[in-house]
Amino acid sequence: MKSSQSGSGNILDRIVEKKREEIEFSKLEIPLLKLEQSEFFTRECFSLRDFILNPARTGIIAEFKRKSPSKGIINDKLSVQEVTNGYAAAGASALSVLTDESFFGGNNRDLIAARKANTIPVLRKDFMLDEFQIIEAKALGADIILLIASILNPNEIKNLAKLAKSLGMNVLLEVHNLDELNRSLCEELDAVGVNNRNLGDFSVSIQHSFDLVDHIPSEFLKISESGISDPKKIADLKSAGFHGFLIGENFMKEVDPGKAMKEFVAQI
Repeated sequence: MKSSQSGSGNILDRIVEKKREEIEFSKLEIPLLKLEQSEFFTRECFSLRDFILNPARTGIIAEFKRKSPSKGIINDKLSVQEVTNGYAAAGASALSVLTDESFFGGNNRDLIAARKANTIPVLRKDFMLDEFQIIEAKALGADIILLIASILNPNEIKNLAKLAKSLGMNVLLEVHNLDELNRSLCEELDAVGVNNRNLGDFSVSIQHSFDLVDHIPSEFLKISESGISDPKKIADLKSAGFHGFLIGENFMKEVDPGKAMKEFVAQI
């Protein structure tokens, strides 16, 4: 399925095409039974809502990301353990770990390492297209899965979310505009994230969050994602109605991401 973003052959289309190939390969390589025998498969997931709304934490979902298609290498020198431990110590409400290898330099081992090293929720940040990936996410230790509205139709979102919920996981829907939001909402979601970055051309505008926040029903956690580099913007986003904030590049571009987050939080 082509993305709904404008422009043909954009980066998101290429990511989805590659991801479909990877999924088919994984299905041949890894039996579902093996995934269900994972040490994490029967563990009870942490509640995203509990951690995001905990006043002792920051509401920040802090991301471990080595590279991106738009920026190239961001930080490939540090281990996932030291970065995510630093984030957790700085008050992160949850962690986001990229598992896409081809475009973001992540892998499934990173997610496992983050899970083993921390006791807060972990989001599998990837391009989820197939039920296999949901089961895989649970086996890797994820508490949260991401569903991107621009690459999924409403039925796919509902079915993938329902499977994730049946496995005890939390579901974060990511949207970029009002059309995606309106057509993608379903009761199986826990949170709705507004991606301030256009996945078609990677331009960023936090205004997207302010434009959409009032259209997100109150039963869902509201998360502003990407492009947040000014600590003072957190207060503005909170006032507008957001509960959580996904931040990665702003921390990962620093030598010590955990320290960078700690300094950022001190200015909120």
